[in-house]
Amino acid sequence: MEGNNEGFADGNVHINGSIRSVNGSLEEKIDEIRGLFGKTNGDPLRIVGVGAGAWGSVFTAMLQDAYGIYRDKVQIRIWRRAGRSVDRATAEHLFEVINSREDVLRRLIRRCAYLKYVEGRLGDRILYADEILKDGFCLNMIDTPLCPLKVVTNLQEAVWDADIVINGLPSTETWEVFEEISRYWKERITAPVIISLAKGIEAELEPEPRIVTPTQMINRATGIPMENILYLGGPNIASEIYNREYANARICGAEKWRKPLARFLRQPHFTVWDNGDLVTHEVMGGLKNVYAIGAGMVAALTNESATSKSVYFAHCTSEMIFITHLLAEEPEKLAGPLLADTYVTLLKGRNAWYGHKLAKGEINLDMGDSIKGKGMIQGVSAVKAFYELLSQSRLNVPHPNGNKHIAPVELCPILQTLYKILIVRELSSEGILQALRDETMNDPRERIEIAQRYAIYRPSLLIK
Repeated sequence: MEGNNEGFADGNVHINGSIRSVNGSLEEKIDEIRGLFGKTNGDPLRIVGVGAGAWGSVFTAMLQDAYGIYRDKVQIRIWRRAGRSVDRATAEHLFEVINSREDVLRRLIRRCAYLKYVEGRLGDRILYADEILKDGFCLNMIDTPLCPLKVVTNLQEAVWDADIVINGLPSTETWEVFEEISRYWKERITAPVIISLAKGIEAELEPEPRIVTPTQMINRATGIPMENILYLGGPNIASEIYNREYANARICGAEKWRKPLARFLRQPHFTVWDNGDLVTHEVMGGLKNVYAIGAGMVAALTNESATSKSVYFAHCTSEMIFITHLLAEEPEKLAGPLLADTYVTLLKGRNAWYGHKLAKGEINLDMGDSIKGKGMIQGVSAVKAFYELLSQSRLNVPHPNGNKHIAPVELCPILQTLYKILIVRELSSEGILQALRDETMNDPRERIEIAQRYAIYRPSLLIK
């Protein structure tokens, strides 16, 4: 397996003007994790990424960049489905990207891989997503070349002996794929550790309304104990992280694994903190995708009006605060991480991009929520899940006027409007502006006051 240690070639990393040797510390971090898995000499730590979207590919590539040179101690691979062809327009753009980056061009020539991209551009050859990923090109992120990766298209081969599995799948695919994986793990003696990057959720309405997160789906599908399943998320844009722009994230789960994994994953440009509240952080990662779609719509429909966007931000943040009070006993602890993740998603995330393109008429709902060049738009399924969940009368909360009780969704007009636009298609994208201009809409402050004044926390919504 070919490693790539660009940026580490001299064994030094420059941080704020200082130079520090990283070879020893990297090897120490590998040895610490290997020790936890009981690894002996000649038995490498096996890390497998499952799913090759933008974040899943970048996360795996970051590990390859950092640890790929230690081939005798760690093996890093990524699984993606075979057979996905690259269309002619994408092949032409990919060729332009290759020729604009001398380092990438030289690497492909050295690997005798350049000619196929010439043929792909000319239409003389069909390129495939798994094929180009081996050379460091993620189909959802062509403009950001990664390091070469070891790609496996057979799921059983990829995961059967994995020690650490990185879930880079959308939440909508997580259950199905991990249910298949469970068949390959029946003979295992020790359970692997799974780090989920997915930021979507599903709703379960019976016997009680509750949220089901990707880590819980993995637990149900495989029987792997929850103490071996973690969630990693933060206010991050995949391409910027790979380009070594400073970023941070939290890995959440059982202390046995989260603390050593936080140290293992931490890099000079990527700070990883740890937290014990797995499910709540996971749900918050899905919640911000809901409101990012609306933000993109507002930006497109108002010609990027700062005033309109700030009005929308006031309403959507108050709804998110209200929802966190339903979900968490101490919601104030989530305010910073949730707002940070929301902010970056509104600025540059794929869900905001989707809302923007939808409002401009450049894409339509009939195209589905898996978009070429972007991947799965997880906010669409999250809108449906949160709406259906918060519509349940069993979760009723006081009305602002204090004279009756209503379903929580009645206090979330933005969520209601997005549901009518995206799911039941009763409204066009312009409906989001009509919702903001509705004179009967309550002051966002009232929504927050209800959340703070009344005991609306519903622990049954999140079974941890």
